[in-house]
Amino acid sequence: MPEQSSAAKRHRQSLNRRERNRSVRSSVRTANKRFIEAVSAKNIEEARERLYKFTKLIDTAAGKGIYTKNTAARKKSRMQKLFNSLEQ
Repeated sequence: MPEQSSAAKRHRQSLNRRERNRSVRSSVRTANKRFIEAVSAKNIEEARERLYKFTKLIDTAAGKGIYTKNTAARKKSRMQKLFNSLEQ
């Protein structure tokens, strides 16, 4: 247990942030999985909608600092590339 009250508060804050970040990361991974399922089924309209949701989630997460901006850009780029291969 921390001896200083400020250290205890920081610890509580870090635990809360950790839970929030885990939740957001989980949402991003789920959206990614749903998008890949739509691409595998060759359903263009559903894939387009799920790509939009995935992009929105990962941009929000990057804005909150959960993902770095380069990581978010890389993931979006890979998913867009996958979607573009579906349209051809």
